[in-house]
Amino acid sequence: MNKKLNGFKIPEDYFDDFTHKLMAKISEEGTVVTKRDGFKVPEAYFDSLFRNIETKINSPAPKVIQLNPTKKYYYAAAVAAVLLFFIGLNLNTTAEITFDDLAISDIESYFEENDLDFSTYELAEMLPIDELEIKDIIDHQLNDENIIDYIDNSTDTFEELNFDPNE
Repeated sequence: MNKKLNGFKIPEDYFDDFTHKLMAKISEEGTVVTKRDGFKVPEAYFDSLFRNIETKINSPAPKVIQLNPTKKYYYAAAVAAVLLFFIGLNLNTTAEITFDDLAISDIESYFEENDLDFSTYELAEMLPIDELEIKDIIDHQLNDENIIDYIDNSTDTFEELNFDPNE
């Protein structure tokens, strides 16, 4: 015998004298039970109750569609894996840096910071002259700030700036 225990226990002979104890308690408290207390059953309810139950029992069972929530997880995991794969491919690709990507200021700062001992003639020999156009030279104009910076960095004394053109 497989008896399921639900954790609730009723004392022995509880229901034998339950009605007697209930009536005694009601008379002690002075509570009057009237016919209006409780629930009211509609008229002719029990006449049609059996027919209603019988029609519900005999009606065909509805079609049961079994839900498989695990399939949704498989689809979501597959989509996430594909997205991570494509993101991983895009993150690992690095564009190759070319000479055109470097700014002129980067090149100038490299030559200023590294003492390469190149003369201006040697640097001129390394420059590709065939790629130069006249507009590259003409459009590049010096402004006053560049000239002042050059003079400040190149000359040590003020007398070096005072030169006589006839000398």
